[in-house]
Amino acid sequence: MNSITTTTARPVAGTRLRITSRGRRVLATVAALPAVVALGVGIVSGGGALASGDAGAPAGSFEKVTVLPGDSLWTIAQDVAPDRDPRDVIDDIVRLNALPSSVVDAGQSLAIPAAYAAQAAE
Repeated sequence: MNSITTTTARPVAGTRLRITSRGRRVLATVAALPAVVALGVGIVSGGGALASGDAGAPAGSFEKVTVLPGDSLWTIAQDVAPDRDPRDVIDDIVRLNALPSSVVDAGQSLAIPAAYAAQAAE
């Protein structure tokens, strides 16, 4: 009693992936997340690029001073604004000239805010 039966294999139809509406929402959210994060970072870090609201001299309103041998920002600040606190004057000069530190070299040309230059002329 030997009986052998053979069956033919039927090809299996490929199942198609169906995304539900909930899945579409999740997929859209995940795809949009990098753009939202980049926009948030841009908004948060972009504030430093805004011009300050300080009322002061108009842009481009300054005088030039050449640093002499032996000069420091302290002596220059005392010369251009003798009645002002030299620390405040130095801060303004450093900010106007975008200096990395308060060290200056002989022969260096510095922009002095016009308000201080007018005081020195009086």
